[in-house]
Amino acid sequence: MAPMANVSNNLALIGMPGAGKSTLGVLLAKRTARSFLDTDLLIQETEGAPLQQIIEERGVESFRSVEERIVLGLDCSSCVIATGGSVVYSRAAMEHLGQLGQRIYLDVPFAELERRLGDLDKRGVIRGPGQDLESLLAERRALYERWADIRVDCGELEHDGSVDAVIRALASA
Repeated sequence: MAPMANVSNNLALIGMPGAGKSTLGVLLAKRTARSFLDTDLLIQETEGAPLQQIIEERGVESFRSVEERIVLGLDCSSCVIATGGSVVYSRAAMEHLGQLGQRIYLDVPFAELERRLGDLDKRGVIRGPGQDLESLLAERRALYERWADIRVDCGELEHDGSVDAVIRALASA
């Protein structure tokens, strides 16, 4: 786990696509009286295109560059920030999120992610050519664990239970 360096009370949610960062982020923001930001939505708004279109037309490296720029531009306080699943590939972005607050890894097991995600191509999931979900999870899990200040197991929990688990983890951190 990364050392805690939160200089404000932001909460940055990290994890795989399908982990529930956006859904739980909204609920967590309501329960903790914070604002909510979704970096995927900021990317789409800034670039004027859906994530998958950006990836297809400009390529993975271009998408990652846009994602990093958006995250590095965040300057907020008392927010829950839902990040894209690929943000962990950017050291600069992850360090910036750590300066903004606590990074919370929403850990969901492979079988549940597979059930939630369906067709990866329609979700705008960045991965190598021919890479399946299982190998993508294996690749990213180490990065999520490296950057997380707090890890929350959300595999067997419904939305409210996951939010409760995050709040409990924050209270004991």
